[in-house]
Amino acid sequence: MDRCNVNGGKPANTGRPAKGQNPVMGQNPVKGLVIRGSRNIFTVRVEGGENEIECGIKGKVLKGVEGYYNPLSPGDLVEIGDGQIIRVEKRRNEFARYNQKGQAPQLLAANVDLVVCVTSVSSPPFRPRFLDRALLQADTAGIPAAIACNKYDLSQDGEDPDIEERLSDFERIGCPVFRLSVLSGEGLDEFKRFISGKFSVLVGQSGVGKSSLIMALIPGLDIKIGAVNEKFNRGNHTTTQGILLEASSSGTRIVDTPGIRRFAPAGIRSDDLVLYMREFAPLAGKCSYGLSCSHETEPGCKIMEAVHAGVIHEDRYESFLRIRKELSEKPDFPDNE
Repeated sequence: MDRCNVNGGKPANTGRPAKGQNPVMGQNPVKGLVIRGSRNIFTVRVEGGENEIECGIKGKVLKGVEGYYNPLSPGDLVEIGDGQIIRVEKRRNEFARYNQKGQAPQLLAANVDLVVCVTSVSSPPFRPRFLDRALLQADTAGIPAAIACNKYDLSQDGEDPDIEERLSDFERIGCPVFRLSVLSGEGLDEFKRFISGKFSVLVGQSGVGKSSLIMALIPGLDIKIGAVNEKFNRGNHTTTQGILLEASSSGTRIVDTPGIRRFAPAGIRSDDLVLYMREFAPLAGKCSYGLSCSHETEPGCKIMEAVHAGVIHEDRYESFLRIRKELSEKPDFPDNE
């Protein structure tokens, strides 16, 4: 049985590291891995061991993370000195979303190998536009992505034509899709092999079953699971902050993120959107009006021609128009570099 390697080798819980167990107070700076954090207090696993400590940020500001809603996320590698975080190492990549309340990009995970966009066929309903946005964010960050469609046992006769059409289109444009059921076990073995040894971040709306899926992949975890709100047919938030979980037997690491009802992309400018939606990108600049084409009314627009030919799905094109309009109304923010 896999075990969670979060709190000194013991199964994960929501408690804080024991007081008085700070192995880096008064010592030379050491490196560590951010496990979780909230309100600028971060739990860090010290390099070379399983000790975890809670750290604040020295001076409350870290160089290189200005302009973000949160300075650190699970997966960040940091340097600790005298019990405080004094530096964050350059990230290999970062997965973020735009926090509309804070009007700034919000980091969800750093230095990951894979983004898993989790959805469900029902309860809550299948939301392909959420998948369009999360997949776009992964492509923008240069991180491979996959889709995990949970609760597949709830689809009529195991298949819904509309849902299958969109899932098949995601596969057609090169995104792996896994049809899963935590209840019946359908597809779990294949998905577990796919993420084995990888560092993944799971993102999805509340109620799609991220926590249940993680518990099926890493037995022994203590994760709170919430029921779907029957009145609004959407999930209730049960994960309140991102947390890094690990299966020591396989080397699989997963960041479980809070449920997101609406995913707003970050680090993308409206004029550049066509360059990041994977089946749109090969046609960028080939319209009669080049890169200045709005892809809405111009004759000779290769994007609209591709939509009419079925090369680009109509729903993906509609997502493109909606996201571009939304991005054009946002204030400037740092690029993901």
